[in-house]
Amino acid sequence: MASVLTLSFIFVVLSAICLTSTQAKRFKADIPDEKWNYVKVRDNAFMFWWLYGAEGDPSQRATKPLIMWLQGGPGGSSTGYGNFEELGPLDVNLKPRNTSWTSVANVLFVDNPVGSGFSYVTDKSAYTTNVSGIADDLLTMFKSFLDTMPVFQNVPFYIFCESYGGKMTSAFGVTLYKAIIAREIKCDFKGVALGDSWISPIDSVLTWGPYLYSVSLLDEDSLAKVNALANATAKAVAMKQYQEATNLWSQTEGMIAKTTDNVDVYNILLHNAPPFAMMLQSLGDRNLDRLYATHVGRLYTESLSDLMNGPIRKKLGIIPPNVTWGGQSGEVFIYQSIDFMKPVIQDVALLLSGGLQVVIYQGQLDMICDTPGAEEWIKKLDWSFLPEFLKSPRVPLYPPSGVKTKNTGAFLKKYANLELYYILKAGHMVPADAGEMALEMVKRVIAE
Repeated sequence: MASVLTLSFIFVVLSAICLTSTQAKRFKADIPDEKWNYVKVRDNAFMFWWLYGAEGDPSQRATKPLIMWLQGGPGGSSTGYGNFEELGPLDVNLKPRNTSWTSVANVLFVDNPVGSGFSYVTDKSAYTTNVSGIADDLLTMFKSFLDTMPVFQNVPFYIFCESYGGKMTSAFGVTLYKAIIAREIKCDFKGVALGDSWISPIDSVLTWGPYLYSVSLLDEDSLAKVNALANATAKAVAMKQYQEATNLWSQTEGMIAKTTDNVDVYNILLHNAPPFAMMLQSLGDRNLDRLYATHVGRLYTESLSDLMNGPIRKKLGIIPPNVTWGGQSGEVFIYQSIDFMKPVIQDVALLLSGGLQVVIYQGQLDMICDTPGAEEWIKKLDWSFLPEFLKSPRVPLYPPSGVKTKNTGAFLKKYANLELYYILKAGHMVPADAGEMALEMVKRVIAE
């Protein structure tokens, strides 16, 4: 009897070992080191995505979450700028990044909207003109991605983003949430993280002047000039004259540039940052051109363009001959110009009310999507726990290198499923400016 039990035990152990080995091979096949592809999201519209499997043991990748990263602009490239300049495994010089988010998660970069990065359209009618169209395209792309890699249907999924990517993420998050409820897609959607996001444009614009004045970048006279244009922008938004609001927004930025010696709106410690200062001077008063150069053109630097249109294009091997990385980004920005100043506060509120985790993170030195503006639109959220959140105390956070010395890296304000991170010593591009603290934030978010 004992020998039979012993043999049975050995059989079970050997079976478990074989199963573990089989699972490891399956996981490795399911989640490779890298994978990329195009998805035809509509007629004449093709979206490009690039996945990195989490670092470490391939058999453990299915136990780690999937993070989708959406760049701003609109027209910025996630697979280029977000990947090589902010949080991917390699930097623009193809050197390893020690604060890559792939150290804790599988990361999916998406060139969105169509026309950004390596994504493209074959007819101008295929450009999107609002975030609803963007959200629909992202859902189509993500359905295709999950069909291609079904292992991710059961993996916790988060959307992280930056700038205008926050506006797109909010809209996509609501669309995805509704699709999951309708059983149109199988996905373990956990939440969103909105980085320096363009959620309520007018709240940002109205706080620019006071923010710059508080740090000595405006005097009372220049503050009055900036506020006059900001108030005119607010009036246009209130009257739903959104194209005019976008034009006035550009004029407000122009006044700020004139009165602050060209402060970098993405990091107020910088001025006359090349090559954008020269680019802006050459554009004169052409509003949309100025806006594109300031907010999208800077994401297509010469070194990054050389990398993406050279070695990376060759490596990927699927980019159509007539498609240039970033070649259509200007068109993307122009086609979104009417939708640009519209808020998406209600989308954020819907995500909160749906029980999803909503993280807002703000770079201390960012003007374009400044922290005072974020605090203003947060107060407008239609969410039952908002009073409790607003009364919640902030707690200091420390990156690993600053724990012993109490070198504060951030503050966190939290209640229920809403979190607000104040990231210190960072501008608009938080993962690039404060990589260590940004990674610590990611670890906290995905651990919940």
